[in-house]
Amino acid sequence: MKFTRKIKKLIIGFVAVVSLATCAAGFTRPASATDNVSDNYHADQLDLNVKSAIAIDSHTGQLLYGKNVNQALPIASMTKLVTVYLTLQAIKQKKISWVTTVKPSAAIVKVANNSDYSNVPLKKGHSYTIKQLYEATLIESANGAAMCLAQAVAGSQTAFVKQMRHQLRNLKISDAQIYTVCGLPNGNLGKDAYPGVSKNAENKMSAKDMAIVGQNLLNDFPDVLDTTKIAHLDFIDGKKKTKMTNSDWMLKGLQQYDPSLKVDGLKTGTTDAAGACFISTIKRNNARIITVVMGAKHRDGSDPSRFVQTKKLMNYIFSKYGPITFTKGQAIKGITTTKVKDGKQTSIGVGMQNNTEVWDPIDGKKLSTALLNKEVEAPVNKGQVVNYYTFKSGSEKLISLSQSDEMRLGAQALQSTGKVNFLVRFWRWLFGG
Repeated sequence: MKFTRKIKKLIIGFVAVVSLATCAAGFTRPASATDNVSDNYHADQLDLNVKSAIAIDSHTGQLLYGKNVNQALPIASMTKLVTVYLTLQAIKQKKISWVTTVKPSAAIVKVANNSDYSNVPLKKGHSYTIKQLYEATLIESANGAAMCLAQAVAGSQTAFVKQMRHQLRNLKISDAQIYTVCGLPNGNLGKDAYPGVSKNAENKMSAKDMAIVGQNLLNDFPDVLDTTKIAHLDFIDGKKKTKMTNSDWMLKGLQQYDPSLKVDGLKTGTTDAAGACFISTIKRNNARIITVVMGAKHRDGSDPSRFVQTKKLMNYIFSKYGPITFTKGQAIKGITTTKVKDGKQTSIGVGMQNNTEVWDPIDGKKLSTALLNKEVEAPVNKGQVVNYYTFKSGSEKLISLSQSDEMRLGAQALQSTGKVNFLVRFWRWLFGG
């Protein structure tokens, strides 16, 4: 009788344990992109003469530097990257094509021929291809061209602004203020001004959120770099040829080019309220970084301050960090396996989910790697992401835009294992193993 009661207690206990395990099944997943990143990250190590700045890895989002990264500021023509994203998305979805033609409205023509703004001169009644307008938007930062892209995709400026807001919310950017598709102050668009808001209203985002836009653009549409790296191109309208010069002066052939910093994008922005802004990107070895500077000095059209500050930021990154390359499926020394709960195999091999670069601080401290979870739940399929790697330099955790507590990179299963049956699980529970 005592033995029977003991078995009953064991069974009841086992059921309770199984129930708890079922509720907690699975593994901890990475934090979402809504995580709050601190305003400053190593900002005391570099004195930048800008209102805000950030540097990240374009693939992982690893945070490398931050100054006032959450401060919402006018973004001016950096806005055009959102317009370009939606244009490329519409092309991918076959809503428009590169050869789709657009005739600008009277309001767009008026903006496009205002010499106070960056533009190519669009003419009433003329037709322009999406390819022409796209190139003019990215290279010349042409405001009228960006407005034409919006007209082609959404039918009106207001409708496109609503699409922009929706897209930003999809990127977990909830506090952006967007009123125009090109970045000009609202009142500068005349009849195409966004209704119900001040004529002085300008698009605003934080450096962190601008970096997220750049990261998603590069990851989803990497071919955008084929255009952003062009220093000069002609805009042809019938017999008229307008020479376009990229507003990114760090490109080869332009006045701020530095052969040690081969920038290939992305976009400048300038208004009185914004000052001089620049979101840039550069590839180093297998790694690519994105930098954003906002609110740099802008005495006049010849002021190179935003590029000077960007160079300072890039040189800081490359002197303070060294990229370590991990290949897809690579098992990291010291953590080549993970335990499997209720698996036919009690442990399986794990390796890196993707080809990845991790920026190791050059601080004399050891870079260490660990798995986020002690065990994973069976069954497991080969190639399935079953755990996450975390990283430390000494005692300092590496962090990212979406994971402000610790950066997590996927660990995939290098082999499969099924789940053992009830009797085996019970036996293991009773006697271990």
